[in-house]
Parts: sequence; C-alpha cells; structure tokens
Amino acid sequence: MFKTVATKSGSVAARAENILGRRVGAMSMSTGVKDETQSGHKDVTTNIKSSHNENVIWSDALLTREERQNYLKSKHVGATLWVTGLSGSGKSTVGAALEHKLLEAGDNIRFGLNAGLGFSAEDREENLRRIGEVAALFADSGVIAITSFISPYKRSREKAREIHERMGVPFFEVFADVPLEVAESRDPKGLYKKARAGEIKNFTGIDDPYEAPDAPELVLPTHQLSVEESCEKTIAFLKEKGIIKA
Repeated sequence: MFKTVATKSGSVAARAENILGRRVGAMSMSTGVKDETQSGHKDVTTNIKSSHNENVIWSDALLTREERQNYLKSKHVGATLWVTGLSGSGKSTVGAALEHKLLEAGDNIRFGLNAGLGFSAEDREENLRRIGEVAALFADSGVIAITSFISPYKRSREKAREIHERMGVPFFEVFADVPLEVAESRDPKGLYKKARAGEIKNFTGIDDPYEAPDAPELVLPTHQLSVEESCEKTIAFLKEKGIIKA
C-alpha cells in the first residue's frame, strides 16, 4: 500500500514566475554550468547525466524544496514513512488510519505502476525499488509518503533509504513488530492458510525469511497498541523529528 498526504494549496505557477529571475541568477553563480551543457529551457540546469544511460539527463526545478513547501503552506515537510512487517502485522491498517488523520488519499501501487510485476525475488526487488523512487519524489515535493509493504529483505529497505539520502529527503523505517503466531492468527487475506497448505510458495514468514530491521526509527508493536495508539505514537514521532510542525 502506497499513500501520500499533503495539504491543499493554490497554484504556485505565478509565484514561481515571480522568483524566476532570482533563482536563475542563483543557479548561474552556484552551478557554473556552461551553455553548451544545457538542453531544453535555457533557465533550467540539465547537465546531470544518468549513470545507466547518458541520454537520460536530470533537469533541476526552478523552486527549491524549501520554497515549494513554503508556497504549499503545508503544516508539515516532506518525508517517507517506510512501514515494514509481516503479512498481518497491521502495516496497512495503521497506514490507512494515519493517512486519515493526516489528510489525503492513495492507491495500491500493484494496480498501477507495478501491475506487471509478480512475486519472484527479482520482481519483489524491482517493486520496492520503484516504490522507493516514487516515495522519494513525493517526499521531495513536500508530501508525507506512507508506504506499507512487507519488504522482507534488509537490502531492499537499505536501497530505499539510499535513494532518499541521495536526494536529501527524510526517510524513516517503521517496524510493525508482531510475533509470527499473532500475524498468522489474524490472517486477514487467508494467505497464511494457503501458504501452510502449499498453495502459495515463497511466502514471507513460512518458507521465505523476514529480515527484521536492526535499528528502525520507530517500532509499533501492533499486538500491544491499538490502531489509535499506533497513530498517536507515529504522529508524536513526526512532531519530534520536525516533520509535522507543532
């Protein structure tokens, strides 16, 4: 489950136009980019080539992250909450409730962006890589991105963190921590039952491992906390980190 939370705002286009001259001047002094290294609009820096394809070139925005958030008049700054845990650990329940408390809406990402991916190890890795990239872009725009995925392997979660660190965007690993027997007793989708019967292979917690986080920023023992308490604990954490403005 992938959700985003943002406050409503008016158009920033007019305001961006008002500061265009100042930003272009700042870019020309700070980047030292030569004319021949740019393509497209003359006022947008486009000299950063992709490592996997030199014909894919990054284009800077005309607004900084701070300016964008200021114009959105948001009561929070952008960040990603990466909620990980076993199937049945309460990830999506807490994520949906938190979204409701914070504000807006989102969709299940496997119905759209990742619809063509299955559940092989390779597809799982690609699924989470895409989620990490998209979450970072949302967070960079001033949105709080809430991702609720099993994401069972440490390396996948670390790659997601690295994407955010590369962009200078806050990333918080949230561990929905419950014993396997509790998660299996809940079994909201009947998946554990199918896995035990051999109908589902490579199911996390049964015949495929779940690698618990070593040092998550936040732990939610959802078998001990109510949904409301989990949300309150998360919101308090975001306020403490300066993501939600008190």
